[in-house]
Amino acid sequence: MAPPHNATRWGPIRSLLYLSPFFFVIPWLALHELYDLPEPITDLVNPDTGLPQISETQILAHVRHLSEDIGFRTVGTAEHALADKWMIDTAHEVQRECQRIVQADPERKLECEVWHQRGSGAHRFDMMGKRLYKTYTDLTNIVIRVSNGTSEGKEHAVLVNAHLDSTLPSPGAADDALSVGVMLECIRVLTHTPGWTPAYAIVFLFNHGEESLQDASHLFSTQHPVAHTIRAFINLEAAGNKGAELLFQVNSEEMIRAYSKVPRPFGTVIASEIFSSGVLLSDTDFRQFEQYLNVTGLDVAVVGNSYVYHTRQDIVDNIQPGVAQRMAENALAMLQYLSSDASPLPSLTTGYSRPATVFFTQFGRFFQFQFATARLMYGTLFALSLTLARFAYQKRAPGSSSTGFLTEQWKGARALLFALCGALIGANGLAAMMHRALGRNMSWFASEHSALLLYGPATFGGILASQVVFPEVAERSVLTALLLMQSGGALLLQLLGLGSSYLLFFGALPLFVALSLDTLLNHGPVVSLWTYALSLVVPLLTGMQMTCVVLDVFVPLTGRIGADAQAEHVIASIAAVMLSITVPLVTPFSHRFSENVRMNAVTVLNIVTVGAVAIFALRSPFDDTHQRRVFLLGSDNITSQERYLHVSAADGAPGFEQLVHDIAANFGVVGTQAVQEDMHDWNGDWDILYPFSAFVSAYKLPLPIEPGFVSPFAAGERAFKVEAINDTLDLVAGTRSLTLQITHPGLIWTVLAFDAHVLQWTLDDAPPNEFTRHHIKGASFYGIDRWSVDLVLEGTSPLMINFLAIDEAAMWPGKKAATEAQGGHAMMTLFESVDNWLARETRDSVDVMLLATVGGVVTV
Repeated sequence: MAPPHNATRWGPIRSLLYLSPFFFVIPWLALHELYDLPEPITDLVNPDTGLPQISETQILAHVRHLSEDIGFRTVGTAEHALADKWMIDTAHEVQRECQRIVQADPERKLECEVWHQRGSGAHRFDMMGKRLYKTYTDLTNIVIRVSNGTSEGKEHAVLVNAHLDSTLPSPGAADDALSVGVMLECIRVLTHTPGWTPAYAIVFLFNHGEESLQDASHLFSTQHPVAHTIRAFINLEAAGNKGAELLFQVNSEEMIRAYSKVPRPFGTVIASEIFSSGVLLSDTDFRQFEQYLNVTGLDVAVVGNSYVYHTRQDIVDNIQPGVAQRMAENALAMLQYLSSDASPLPSLTTGYSRPATVFFTQFGRFFQFQFATARLMYGTLFALSLTLARFAYQKRAPGSSSTGFLTEQWKGARALLFALCGALIGANGLAAMMHRALGRNMSWFASEHSALLLYGPATFGGILASQVVFPEVAERSVLTALLLMQSGGALLLQLLGLGSSYLLFFGALPLFVALSLDTLLNHGPVVSLWTYALSLVVPLLTGMQMTCVVLDVFVPLTGRIGADAQAEHVIASIAAVMLSITVPLVTPFSHRFSENVRMNAVTVLNIVTVGAVAIFALRSPFDDTHQRRVFLLGSDNITSQERYLHVSAADGAPGFEQLVHDIAANFGVVGTQAVQEDMHDWNGDWDILYPFSAFVSAYKLPLPIEPGFVSPFAAGERAFKVEAINDTLDLVAGTRSLTLQITHPGLIWTVLAFDAHVLQWTLDDAPPNEFTRHHIKGASFYGIDRWSVDLVLEGTSPLMINFLAIDEAAMWPGKKAATEAQGGHAMMTLFESVDNWLARETRDSVDVMLLATVGGVVTV
């Protein structure tokens, strides 16, 4: 075989075969690093050292008790109260164990304190561009503070947080019982380690109202007696159950340094910048701590396989082995650092430094450097790249003018820009065909990375087809133009404060080295294939990892962003952009060959695309482990005495309308059909899910009503009432002052919606200065059935209010056992039938939320 750097130009097939090992080995290394997890440990004590160690078995025992023995811990339910009791009992046992440790070693400076916080409050919660207000009554937190027992040691503390509650349709094993177990295991290891004494306190917050829109973290931040001592926080979360937990949000230099201490890092500035941009429709308790404690912190979450997020599939058996081990070992390392003498906690009393660091993980190591260093590095590389490009051009065109050099670089730059456009056009053209022509959108949903197989050939076909208009551009000119665009782009984006620009820098750096060697050592007219081999390694490695992480997050997300969100084009565009970043050398490589070769390659790629379309068109988007999310509400309107079954989904995949009609045929009133609902702020039927309800496609169908049926919530001891008390009119000022009192025995997650110009209220200091729609959501502890809000309204007219709540006893399957023990519930009987029918007819490819709601309209 001829050496790859000689003057002979190999054909495309031979060249690709030469480079093919890189395309197999490097992605394999990238994926291995990305998804590698530690072996789970069972023993509580290391048999070699005799020291306590993190035990995944112990963590999962806590998770199993919360998610299976107790079950669905929705705020306001009996199970929520059981979790509260278990947690406070566990906390007191931790305290007693701590005291036993100190009694056995009187020289040990260690103290464990426990609080069972209970309180009420209100806060504004803007979400998805909507203004929403939350009020909560008698919610709880369990707090354990571990310190050295001195006032100085308690003056500065780090908070670590997880939430005990789970959301409406989920037992919440990973989200967030896993984090609860991690925190308890960290306490055990720290307190049982001989000689360990915290210089600064650690406050473990087991908050009990995150899924009700972060009520309990607001309660702690605004009302707990030790809240003023918190200098930093670590928030532990989960939106999946596989792979490494991702550092996806951090707001200071100090916490970036704290994270650098973990043994198994996994985080990049890219994830942090994407999350902070608001592109992802997600939020955590991070918001409350940052806003109300005004301190620095970081968010880490398990994100792999987020198909299970907020579904019934979030169970212990589905948590990948090693996930808990890794998360706990990393959390432990951060807590050890932040509670040590080397901790930055005391310095954070005067504030914290906003992030100015580029950070990323590679080969299991955490790399970081300052923005100032990045600007110097990127600027130097750009200057060197410009010099190299000029030198390379002069070497092959002696005596050439600057105009010729700039013209040649512009030709290369245009080819690259057209290539990116071609990639997007190729992928989105195919997306349009899949969605509009074939009606087979989201065919890639059941496998995060399969979208690359569908849209990869179209992306590369678009790149090559776009080069038809550049038959004269030289391969070397495209390479140097790529070098200048990547190095210049890295510098420009970094000057704009975007740390994510490191991706462009590390794409340009190996290309600069390879082109330098080629310019100095290769005297022939043909660019050496070694130039491509050396330039491929870093972008292929980093790009493949980033592509997988992005798809891991965004592919499952498309199942809950609404039918109108154009999921097909979102994923096609992601695939095109990420492939362009991962394999940026496709365009210059194509100019190594003739125009006929490029067109033949386009033909081959088109054939491959047709084959991919044929395969994907036959695939179902959903299966028993990658389920479609369906939301089903059985509603009793106590004002009109009507009963409806409301059915919705939050994706644009085909088949939902047929599913709705089949449900109507099997469970609706004979002779009636499902009617599509208009989803807007005035549709009170879905206020339980507001504002997420704007993303669902919903239908409703009437349910049969037994003669003489009257809802038990319409009157009597269980009546759901919204009343105006302390009602006063000021005819001179033209205002009305009143207290809205909501009584909801047996009901949870109450919602009020009304139109008014509110001048003052007890929710916040700045109600909208206009006549508009207001939504107020209430959350209460189990057995608490009343809350109120004071209002001052412009005008003296009566106020019409839509009100809605969930029947605590009618949530399937969370209340299945309780219903059977209490002798049945009509709506639960229906839910069981619907659930069994869906499982049978869809082969378990649907995860359905089944709730009974009670509501109506009242004028006060």
